[in-house]
Amino acid sequence: METKRIGKGADEQQEMTFVDHLEALRWHLIRAAASIFVFALAAFFSKEFVFHDLILGPSRVDFWTYRQICALGELVNNEDLCIQKINFIIQARQMSSQFTTHMSVSFMIGLVLAFPYAFWEIWSFIKPGLYPRERKNSQGAVFFVTILFILGLLFGYYFAAPISINFLASYQVDPSIENQIDLQSYISTLTTMVFSCALMFELPMVIYFLAKAGVISAELLTMYRRHAFVLVLIISAVVTPPDVLSMTIFAIPLYLLYEASAVIARVVRKRDIERLNKELKDNA
Repeated sequence: METKRIGKGADEQQEMTFVDHLEALRWHLIRAAASIFVFALAAFFSKEFVFHDLILGPSRVDFWTYRQICALGELVNNEDLCIQKINFIIQARQMSSQFTTHMSVSFMIGLVLAFPYAFWEIWSFIKPGLYPRERKNSQGAVFFVTILFILGLLFGYYFAAPISINFLASYQVDPSIENQIDLQSYISTLTTMVFSCALMFELPMVIYFLAKAGVISAELLTMYRRHAFVLVLIISAVVTPPDVLSMTIFAIPLYLLYEASAVIARVVRKRDIERLNKELKDNA
């Protein structure tokens, strides 16, 4: 539990009251919100880079992912893999659409960039209330959560989102119908895929803490593997656009993360058994 010093002696401590905890939490949240605001403000004034290079990047054929697919096509001598044109036009259909989009996208960029610091602030409030063993088990939590979050963002931005956008833009029920996509619809598809992948990649950390708490085990994850596979397909169908390719791109890494989580749970149990045996031996 978080403590504060009172009196003249350096060793005199007293547990914080409920009001003190609320005050401490308030300042942690203020600092986290301030970091998001600072990065959002920076993104707002970097409009050209944020929109032209970052947000609208997957809508152009010179995007990194499309160039790598084209290079792969040349390697296997299959020119059909090379994307020559993305068949849609992005339009803003409301008067305030571009301004509100600018504001919302700046906030999302600020949230992403400030995530490591904001998470560290929240964790700094939670960590003092943990038992020593819990604190030891959670060492490196901020680092690994941040790394997995970034890997999920990169996977969503460079793989899941562009392939989904290209498929949906190229799909036509009749050649006479032109794809004129609303700006909000495009950004919604992009952000849904990217943030879904970022959250999906946090599964190993969730399983790690549940395994440490004794809530879940590797045997349980193995037993319900088939159920998990069906659940992965359902989640993929919900969060991705309505096409098989996007669903598959999302489902495969999610299921692999589930299998990796089972391995993590098995390692956690093995280490806990070794620790308990060592404690019993020391006590004996």
